[in-house]
Amino acid sequence: MPDIGASATESRAADRSWTGFYHAHQNRTPHQTLLRALAGFRVPGTAVDLGYGSGNETLHLLHGGWNVVAIDRQPEAATLLEHRIPSHVRSAVELRVEGFEDLIVPPADLVFAGFSLPFCQPSRFEALWIQIRDALRPGGRFAGQLFGLEDDWSQNPKMTFHSRSHVERLLDGLDVESLEEVCGQGRSFDGPKRWHVFHVVARKP
Repeated sequence: MPDIGASATESRAADRSWTGFYHAHQNRTPHQTLLRALAGFRVPGTAVDLGYGSGNETLHLLHGGWNVVAIDRQPEAATLLEHRIPSHVRSAVELRVEGFEDLIVPPADLVFAGFSLPFCQPSRFEALWIQIRDALRPGGRFAGQLFGLEDDWSQNPKMTFHSRSHVERLLDGLDVESLEEVCGQGRSFDGPKRWHVFHVVARKP
């Protein structure tokens, strides 16, 4: 099961652990969900990395020849990633410090959201999801994770969770290339927890 940041119930303890989380995950390999989506592209294009965190996926995309708009609400993420970007690909990335609730998603061939969308306020999730779908160019892909109702964090009113049927409705009209539901015990940055995660790769016709 995944190992991501500190307890959302405490907003990662008033952000005390965001920097620790980023440092702890700097050597993590890119999410398999991203790699699965990238396998469907013949040539690189423009990607949006929503909630890029430690920046590993942004860096992987840059090294693969993609132009990337990397967006995260935490200024610490931008500060740390800035130092990790090689000079020869710096012009190919735009770093933005923005929250999901007021975000305008730019047009893209790929939108990747690695364990980040559940941290959008529930009242704003539908608007964000519409933006993601609208931002995808024809043939573009969404790749990322949504959290299920059986997740240990599901009682947090500031986070968004979905049933399987709701996930399928969100993906209606897209070509679903991969939809994997995983539920079980694992670890977070704070320790053991029960995860309920939907790993998604979907293509816009």
